[in-house]
This record gives sequence, structure tokens and C-alpha cells, in this order.
Amino acid sequence: MVRTGSFLVLSLVLGVASVFVHSVSLAEPQQPGKLQKQAKPVEAEQLEPHQISVQKSRVYIFVDKTGLGHPHGVEGRLKSGSLTLGAGEEAGELVFDMNSFDADTDAARRYVGLSGSTDASTRRQVNDNMKNTSILNVSQFPTATFTIKSATLLEKKSRTGAPLYELTGEFTLRGKTRPIKLEAEAEQKDNMTHVHGRFAILQTQYGITPFRKALGAVGVADQLIIHGDLWIASGDAP
Repeated sequence: MVRTGSFLVLSLVLGVASVFVHSVSLAEPQQPGKLQKQAKPVEAEQLEPHQISVQKSRVYIFVDKTGLGHPHGVEGRLKSGSLTLGAGEEAGELVFDMNSFDADTDAARRYVGLSGSTDASTRRQVNDNMKNTSILNVSQFPTATFTIKSATLLEKKSRTGAPLYELTGEFTLRGKTRPIKLEAEAEQKDNMTHVHGRFAILQTQYGITPFRKALGAVGVADQLIIHGDLWIASGDAP
């Protein structure tokens, strides 16, 4: 009986000690190396009038196929930009962040009119092909630039009745510069000016040989259609 009682007392003491140690360990702060990293909040942009929001703005590119290839949609971001609608000269500049270009995101495919999704492995392969030295060569040319010489208001309206502007300037890609002209629609939305338009280029005009494989049976077209979806800090209303 004495041994049994002693055993019960010992068990009770050990149980209380275990609870005490457990509660102390919970109360102790975690070691720095074990702290869970918090996501860094995105800082709100401080924009000057006519400055483009690089957080909200996007570039979408439609890449058509040749042979047995597949069409693609590419999503990209701007590194910086500004646009003054109505300016007859020095209307602005768009600097494209070529390292941000990402093939076949769901957003890009929807924007350029493609259905379905692309698996991660295929997207990774397409991105590798797109950014390597024979195509965009982003290591040597990390940016492309659209220098906008004028952004003049047209008399005609868009199909939705919004103002239309003619943007003229020069597009520089992979160190080669060519003239560009396009029409862009503008509207006031969410206290900003939303501008969207598109222009087409030929890869071969910028020293790029369109991607091919399997002796040309699979590849992409020479022409690229570049869509700009821009959000601009409002100056004068369009």
C-alpha cells in the first residue's frame, strides 16, 4: 500500500510538472529563426499628374502560332511611365520591364481572347524560350521603351463613345528603334484616367528570329500584337 501510494503521489507530481513546463514553453517567445515571415504590405503609390501607375497598369501581348504551335498570351509590367493626353509634343514615355514578362497567365490569355489555362511546366518552358538570348535577350536588354512624341485628340469617338487619342512615337526593342502610331481610348474611372490601345510589330524588324522547332513544324508568328492597359494619375480630364 505504501508503494502504491508513493507511486500515485509521484505520478501526480510528474503530471503537474509536465503541465507547468508545457505552459512555460508556450509562453516563451519564438526564436528569431523560427518566426514566420509576414508578407510585406504593398506601399501605396504617390503619383504626380500624368504619371502611370506601375502597380495597376499592364501590358498584354498576343503571340499567334504557325504550323502545329499554340497561340500565347503574355503579361508584362511597366518599370516607369508617363502620358499627357492632348500634348502635341513630348507626350510621355513607357518603359517596359522585360524581366516581368510572363507567358500564358490566366489574365493574359483572357485579355487577348484565348480560352483555357496552361500548366506550370509548359509556361516555364515558354518563358525560358521567350527570355533567352535568341529572342528577347532580357539579360542584355532588360527594358523596352515607347517614346511618345504626341497624343492628340481625334474628332471621332470610340465604339463606347469615349474620347480617342492618336499616339505617335518610337518603339525601341533589343536596341532597335522604329516608328509607332496607334489609337487609344481614354476614360475617367476610379479617380484616374484609364487608357487602353494596341499596336503591332514584326519581330524580324527588331532583329528577332521567331521561335521555331521541329524543322519549323512548330513555331510562333512574326507579328506580335501589344496591348497597353494603363492607369494614369489624372491631370486634365480627357
